[in-house]
Amino acid sequence: MTDYKNLKLIATSNPHIRGSETTRTIMLDVIIAMCPALIWAIIYFGVEALLLTAVSVIGCVVFEGLYRKLMHKPQSVGDLSAVVTGMLLAFVCPATTPLWMILIGDFFAIVVVKQLFGGIGKNFLNPALAGRAALLASYAGTMTSWLPAGTKAAIGGGMPVDVVSAATPLAYLKTGNMDGLKEIASVGDMFLGKIGGSMGEISALMLLIGGVYLLWRKVINWQTPVAYIATVAVLTLLFPKAGSGVEYMLYSIFGGGLFLGAFFMATDYATSPVTAKGQLIYGIGCGLFTVFIRYFGSYNEGVCYSIMVMNCCTALIDKYTKPVRFGVVKSDKKEAAAK
Repeated sequence: MTDYKNLKLIATSNPHIRGSETTRTIMLDVIIAMCPALIWAIIYFGVEALLLTAVSVIGCVVFEGLYRKLMHKPQSVGDLSAVVTGMLLAFVCPATTPLWMILIGDFFAIVVVKQLFGGIGKNFLNPALAGRAALLASYAGTMTSWLPAGTKAAIGGGMPVDVVSAATPLAYLKTGNMDGLKEIASVGDMFLGKIGGSMGEISALMLLIGGVYLLWRKVINWQTPVAYIATVAVLTLLFPKAGSGVEYMLYSIFGGGLFLGAFFMATDYATSPVTAKGQLIYGIGCGLFTVFIRYFGSYNEGVCYSIMVMNCCTALIDKYTKPVRFGVVKSDKKEAAAK
């Protein structure tokens, strides 16, 4: 028989369920997921891809550490978020990007976009994408110069001798020049990554492997990447600029930074919705803006700006997709929404 008189009632504050996940373990999973794309970039573009990534990571870590020290704030470099930002920023830049230039992007991403707003979890824009946007606005020529397929980058940045920049598949897609596109790349080349472009974006296969790993580890949910890629696929299938719908659709989803953006950037915890319904809406919005920019804008790519636009809509999406609290009646919900 249980002696209830001797039992002790222990009352503690919530939360009562604790997990082993931390910011560091989540970021470590993201780093592991990016390794296949990084390995392919090194194989395809040469050791310059590794050097550019290393410099970018070191720059982000140093800028974050120095800022936190100058502001007398607790150090946060140990959570590895700065490492992830450095890798992502390098991934969305050409392999020919000068090392000094990537450091400027690092400073903008870490100090201006992340730390000035309070640090991790408080920034409203994805730091890596904002850093890329700043570099594109400041150094458009360098940021839109691509090595021809199969050409190694020069050590330290810049174009190799006697090599000129080449148009990416997205440039041909924008003009509807399918014949010119097929001369430089097949759908298989696009999927594997045997094309020119930003060093971490070119291989849809490697990014898909990383994305599946993140889904398996439950670091990200399926709603945002699936909704994002599916929206681009449906729109380009129904409204191709040239050729057959299926062919144009495959070139569109495998080209540019769609897979990188869908799996690694649009799913950023701080800048994306928290509810499943909100993540679906967010992913669809990213897909719509990406296609609209690619079709009607002057820029061939639309992933970077589409995600940043939807970053600004995250708070609004969360507001109107949050679940009803238990015990709240419909009239109470309307009053809360009105406030």
